[in-house]
Amino acid sequence: MTISLEGDSAALLFAEAVRATADHGRPVSPRGMPTRELHGAHLVLTKPRARLLHLPPARILNPAFAAAETVWHLLGSDAPWIFDYNNRLRRYADNGLLRGAYGPRMRRWGGHIDQLAEAIRTLREDPDSRRAVIQLYDPAQDAAGHRDVPCTLGFRFQLRQGQLHMATTMRSQDARTGLPYDLFFATVLHELMAGWVHADLGTYHHHVDSLHLYEDDMSAAGTLPHTESGRPVEEMPELATPWEDFDELLGRVRRDGEVPSHPGWSQLGAAMRSYRLWKSGELEQAEAMAAQMAAPLGTALVDWYAHLRARRASRAATAGGAR
Repeated sequence: MTISLEGDSAALLFAEAVRATADHGRPVSPRGMPTRELHGAHLVLTKPRARLLHLPPARILNPAFAAAETVWHLLGSDAPWIFDYNNRLRRYADNGLLRGAYGPRMRRWGGHIDQLAEAIRTLREDPDSRRAVIQLYDPAQDAAGHRDVPCTLGFRFQLRQGQLHMATTMRSQDARTGLPYDLFFATVLHELMAGWVHADLGTYHHHVDSLHLYEDDMSAAGTLPHTESGRPVEEMPELATPWEDFDELLGRVRRDGEVPSHPGWSQLGAAMRSYRLWKSGELEQAEAMAAQMAAPLGTALVDWYAHLRARRASRAATAGGAR
């Protein structure tokens, strides 16, 4: 069964995609993992800046990781600092390195080709071009048996009638765990590209060959609220910024999180800085910083910390009961 879904927010697309996969997915077991799969999905996000999924209590993201992963990709990095925001990624690493990291493939394909810069140049020189493509899957690397193989095959951009439209093609998509973070990063890239080619932000398309849910996540599908198209949605602050000093901006966001000239990037940096405080044990300071941040990012981060506290309390209670 194939599906086509359209919505004005990541929350709507996520909820509908998870429900459709749970209701209509067929059983498969790649690598021995029981899974429900839809073969062929096309998700359309009409408001790409409504990218932050927040559906408590059914699905609470770590927005600091969403921000950090976006910066990590855009910097062209495969450095292990990303594990500070999501330690579970270590299970996919080979000798401490994620071999499928998008960043080096996007910014340094073959060690020297900046595909992002080439896509910008292509559209600036020929706005009607169909050649603005960023390729991620590399058989030279991905047939080597590494643990981490990119789920994303690539990105395509088309500039039409003053609007930049973007399409992502994925060989595989975990609807519950991966989809919200992939939508976040891809739509940031979409928004940035629109600014760099002096276009309005168009529609975002997400094509997936295997949209799936692991059987362990099936019960969570029934807890999702029903969302309706047409309601007001919360969009993220604008992130468009000049290409010429983009890497310098990312470096500041990565190091100290402060970009006084750009409120949108300052928010992403603040989320990352707050989470570093949390990880270092300064819980109250991290929570205070999150509470001062504007919605929707601040609201999501406050709820993420509440989720972490509840999980700690549950583990402590379980350990106490065991004694």
